[in-house]
Amino acid sequence: MRRQEVIKWNGWGYSDSRFFFNKKDQAEFTGKRYRLSGMIIPGLKDWLESTFGGSLQHKTPAPILNTSALQPPILNEAFVEELKPTGILFSLDPEDRVFRSHGHCLHEIFALREGKIGRIPDVVVWPNCHNDVVKIVELACKHNVCLIPYGGGTSVSNALECPPEETRSIVSLDTSQMLNESGYCTGHEPDSMEFSSLGGWVATRASGMKKNIYGNIEDLVIHIKMVTPRGVIEKSCQGPRMSTGPDIHHFIMGSEGTLGVVTEVTMKIRPIPEYQKYGSVVFPNFEQGVACLREIAKQRCAPASIRLMDNEQFKFGHALKPQVSSIFTSFLDGLKKFYITKFKGFDPNRLCVATLLFEGDREKVLQHEKQVYDIAAKFGGLAAGEDNGQRGYMLTFVIAYLRDLGMDYSVIGESFETSVPWDRVLDISRNVKARIIQECKEKGVQFPPLCTCRVTQTYDAGACLYFYFAYNYRGLSDPIHVYEEVEHAAREEILANGGSLSHHHGVGKLRKEWMRDTISNVGLGMLKSVKDYVDPKNIFGNRNLL
Repeated sequence: MRRQEVIKWNGWGYSDSRFFFNKKDQAEFTGKRYRLSGMIIPGLKDWLESTFGGSLQHKTPAPILNTSALQPPILNEAFVEELKPTGILFSLDPEDRVFRSHGHCLHEIFALREGKIGRIPDVVVWPNCHNDVVKIVELACKHNVCLIPYGGGTSVSNALECPPEETRSIVSLDTSQMLNESGYCTGHEPDSMEFSSLGGWVATRASGMKKNIYGNIEDLVIHIKMVTPRGVIEKSCQGPRMSTGPDIHHFIMGSEGTLGVVTEVTMKIRPIPEYQKYGSVVFPNFEQGVACLREIAKQRCAPASIRLMDNEQFKFGHALKPQVSSIFTSFLDGLKKFYITKFKGFDPNRLCVATLLFEGDREKVLQHEKQVYDIAAKFGGLAAGEDNGQRGYMLTFVIAYLRDLGMDYSVIGESFETSVPWDRVLDISRNVKARIIQECKEKGVQFPPLCTCRVTQTYDAGACLYFYFAYNYRGLSDPIHVYEEVEHAAREEILANGGSLSHHHGVGKLRKEWMRDTISNVGLGMLKSVKDYVDPKNIFGNRNLL
C-alpha cells in the first residue's frame, strides 16, 4: 500500500484520524488508532471560540489534490534509463512526488491546503538496501542529478522543500523501505515517532521524550554507515569508544541530508521495561514547577520523562478531555478540582502540571516515584494521579492533529523549541510570550494569540523549552507572512535571552540565517570545507544548514 493512502498528503498523520465537529457542534476524533479515537470532546468548541475568537460558522475546508495543475517533471532521461535495469523501484506519479515535496512547517501545509504547490521532486526512488543507495548516488553523480533524502517526512525546519532555483532533475530518495522492526526498544521516542525514521533521527540530531533514561540520539548511536558522493563513510569498528581524532559521527549527525544518505545505524537496545507507571503533579505556579524540575535534575533522579506544562497549556489539555463515561468519575474530578483550588488555595489561572513517566524494574520504579514526589512536595507540588499523566502522554500523539482542525476555522499555529541554561528558563518563557503578543498586535492580528510553553527535557545544566503559538488570522491578507515575521521575532528573542537556535528540530532552511552567529565564522567555514570535499558537485542539494 502506498504511504499516501495511509497518511495525509496535506496534513498531519493517518488519513483515518482527525478532529472534526459533528452536527451537534461537538468535537470528535475519528479512527481507531488512539485512546481518544471515537470519543466526544465536549470542551474543545468553547475553548476554540473563547481562546481565538473563532466561530464554527467560518469554515474553510482543505481542497482535493489537483494533479493536473502540477508542473511536469524535469527528467534526466539518461539517469532514468540507467536506473531501470537496477530493479530499484521508482515513480513519476504526481501524487508520489507531491507527498515527498514537503515537511510539516506551517507555511508548507498551508500552501498545500490553498492548492499552491511549487517545485516538487521529479522522481521518487525507493532503495531496499545499502547497495541500492550506493547505486543511486553513483548514478546521480554521473548524470548530475540532485538528491534529497526523505525519511518520515516529519521535518519542521523546511528541510524537505525543493529549492525553487534548482534547475537539475530532483530525485526524492525515500528510505522508508529500509526500516526494520525488532522486539526490543531503543527508548528513543520523539513526538513524531509514529512517522519519523531512524535515518532522520540521526540526520537531525533528534531527541526523544525518554532521553533521561536512554539518552539522545548521539548517546544511542554506536555505528553509522553513510553513502556520500565520495563513497561510503563509516568507522572501522563498533567499539564503544575510540580516541582517534574528531568523531566523524558528528559530521553525519545533524548533517540534514546535505552530505549523503544514512543507510545503516547500529544502536544500543534494551529489553522492553518490565514495569511502567504514569503520574502527575500540580504546582501552584510555573516558577515553583521549574524550581522542582531543576532540583530533580540536580539530584539526577529524573524519571524516564518529566514534562512541565504552563497554565495556558494546562487549560488547553483540559479542553481535550473526553466526555466522562460515568457520574462517579465526574464527581471524583470535581472533588479533585475543588480540593486543589479551594482547600489548597491554588489559583486556576496560575497553576501548572507536570506529567511523569517511570519505567524499569518494578521495585526501583516505586522507590524512584516516592523520591520524585517527595521533592515535588518541597516545592508545593501535589500528586494529581496516574490518569492525568497518562492522558498527557496520549495527547502528545494527537495534539499535532489539532492544527488541521484549526486551519478549517481560520486558526493557524506552530511549535518551536530551544535549549536554555536553568537560570534563563523563566526569563525566556516570559519574554518570548510577551514578544509574540506584542508582534501580533503590531501586525494587525485581531484576537490575542495563544502562547504556551512547556519544559520537555531536563539536563544538569538546563532544559528544553517547547513553545506553541497560534492565532485567528481573519482579516489578514497574508497570514503566513505575518506568522513568519512573528516567529522570526520570537527566535531573535530566544537568542537574545541566551537560548539555542534549536534543541532537536534542527536548522534546515528555516533557521540557517543564524548559523554563522551560532557556530562562528570559523565553524561555518569548517562545515563548508566538509561539504566541498564530500559533495563538490552539490548532488545533495537541499541547501539546508549552509
